[in-house]
Amino acid sequence: MTPPQNLLHPATLAAAPPSGLDAPDVARIMAIGTAVPPTSYTQRELLDIFGIEDPRIRSVFLNSAIDRRYLTLPPEDSDGGRIMEVQGELLAKHKAQGIDMGIRAVQECLKQAGADLDDIGYLCCVTSTGFLTPGLSALLIKELGIDPSCSRLDVVGMGCNAGLNALNAVAGWARAHPGRLAVMVCDESCSAAYVFDGTMRTSVVNSLFGDGAAAVAVMAGDDGEPGPRILKFASHIITDAVDAMRYEWDSAQGRFSFYLDPQVPYVVGANAETVIDRLLAGTGLRRSDIAHWLVHSGGKKVIDSVMVNLGLTRHDVRHTTGVLRDYGNLSSGSFLFSYERLLDEGVADPGEYCVLMTMGPGSTIETALVRW
Repeated sequence: MTPPQNLLHPATLAAAPPSGLDAPDVARIMAIGTAVPPTSYTQRELLDIFGIEDPRIRSVFLNSAIDRRYLTLPPEDSDGGRIMEVQGELLAKHKAQGIDMGIRAVQECLKQAGADLDDIGYLCCVTSTGFLTPGLSALLIKELGIDPSCSRLDVVGMGCNAGLNALNAVAGWARAHPGRLAVMVCDESCSAAYVFDGTMRTSVVNSLFGDGAAAVAVMAGDDGEPGPRILKFASHIITDAVDAMRYEWDSAQGRFSFYLDPQVPYVVGANAETVIDRLLAGTGLRRSDIAHWLVHSGGKKVIDSVMVNLGLTRHDVRHTTGVLRDYGNLSSGSFLFSYERLLDEGVADPGEYCVLMTMGPGSTIETALVRW
């Protein structure tokens, strides 16, 4: 005798995806690879290197919940100080480091996927730390020797949320080309985007960001492949806070400068429920059904605000806080470093759901729902 639906064991219910989420052509995340520069520094080491004595700025660095960041610092002068780079030198750093990290991230990703360069049919590169024409996608195709007929996309300047904006496009291409491999690279050289003027505004930014690249391989049409299925995306732009995070020209310093409004954590947190409710709408899922949460490592206050507003635990955001601690804010690639840690932990079981969340300029919250 078949038991009534409401008497089925919860595990049985979890194994069956809600109606509309189990399309056969849905894209999967097949593998991930990450890369960072060779040099890293503790927050205290950075304060000492730059001779920062202001107790307010030292407090910002030392109470950031960041232990270490991978960075490529400005060159030393003859007295052991640091020579502040001009905008052209910063763009050159962005290009050189972006190519280097991007190559290594793609190679590691393909290794994990058991794929070759010739398998790549679509390459999407994401960055906000510099502007290049041609973009990183063309440069990586040339340097790696990827087939020149490879389709490509560059997502430039969208900020920390851009990884999920791009993943949406990549998943769409994969669904339209079943059996073909698409690769997305979030490639951020935050060392190539700074202003050092001693103000509290720029000091907050300089205390937060680190360098890193993450590549993910995505494919649709082979249900036997491993990796979580990308089920749905949801976005929310907080138009009242459109200027709260912005990258703009600082004429006094002769370079671009990133601005973070002190209210950003609270604005993001206050809108987190709205976008999560939109993501889960029509799925039959509740927040309590989500086994894993991978939230952008935007900063201690941002993470705390999202936690409080969504009712998450420290355990729920352990990968988010771990990435912040060990790498700082990696901009668009932060959530992928957290995803890599979840994979390494080996605790995601078949049928479990995971929410990916990124936040950035706009002010924008991007989300995705995936299922193992």
